[in-house]
Amino acid sequence: MNGLPTALAGLRSSHRAPADFDAFWQDTLSEAAYPPAPVFTPTPTALTAATVHDVSFAGSRGHRIAAWLIAPRHPPAAASASASASASASDERPPVPCVVQFLGYGEGRGAPLDWLLWPAVGLATLVVDTRGQGGANLRPGSTPDPVGQTHPQIPGFVTRGLLDPAQYYYRDAYVDAVRAVDTALAHPAVDPRRVAVSGCSQGGLLALAAAALHEKVAAALVESPFLCDVTGPDQLPDRQPYRELLRFCQFHPQHAGRALETLAYFDGVALAERATCPALFSLALRDQVCSPASVATAYHHYAGPKQIGVWPFAGHAEPNGYQRQAEVDFLAEVLGCRPAARPVPSSAAPVS
Repeated sequence: MNGLPTALAGLRSSHRAPADFDAFWQDTLSEAAYPPAPVFTPTPTALTAATVHDVSFAGSRGHRIAAWLIAPRHPPAAASASASASASASDERPPVPCVVQFLGYGEGRGAPLDWLLWPAVGLATLVVDTRGQGGANLRPGSTPDPVGQTHPQIPGFVTRGLLDPAQYYYRDAYVDAVRAVDTALAHPAVDPRRVAVSGCSQGGLLALAAAALHEKVAAALVESPFLCDVTGPDQLPDRQPYRELLRFCQFHPQHAGRALETLAYFDGVALAERATCPALFSLALRDQVCSPASVATAYHHYAGPKQIGVWPFAGHAEPNGYQRQAEVDFLAEVLGCRPAARPVPSSAAPVS
């Protein structure tokens, strides 16, 4: 699936990652190499076809991160023939693939009822809070950020710690994303060979980070990723959350250059260059937040096998059932978790 318009075809970034980019992330991740084990607490719900666990795991700096693990109560028999045979012998359910879901800017994990797509098609899902965030889309968060605050808050994170890569907000958020993958791998209901990452906007950026920084990610669903190819304030849209960067540069112009130096360690294009698992990107041509050019640039730099869905009439993070169907089919093929669904009708399909 590929239908990039001519103007977006072959876009390449005009800048490169810092020379010590890989060393920075190697050193950063080594700090979280031996965290405490995640805690999975069974949670009663009204759901009859899925089980729910309230999850707590150690993220960056050992801070506790909240998540939901939602798994199908009766996984499909086609999940794994060998696993099914083993399960019937031991009277246990076979492990299933898992989609680790990262959230958009300001959004919290909300309630389990908000996240039933993947369990409905036979996959587990780990829905991960982004530290300190919650409230967008009426979904509260449950995870404080002890670095500079004591409780989740309304959006306002992009410039926090911006003058030092070691203290920047997304340094911790990326480590949290890597540890979220470790958490999914640790649960017996999850097949450790088939863990995917997914997200839109900020969530797409975190999915890129997890795919680049964790070697066991098997697939990535990257929709309209934020913070890609940030080469200068003059190229950013005056919309949230980029508006925070613009205002920072407006009120502190003496720090603009240093801010861009920090952002280079977190740019989605640099991450894409280091991710090798199969990926499905999504690009909305009417996106006024994460520009189509920035998403296309990340896609072109992506180092692994890749596909892209281009939606000519969609805006940023708009509901898109056809994209969800494309993601279901993509993971069915890449993870081998079930037969591919019937193709989307041509009248509704993305440009291809």
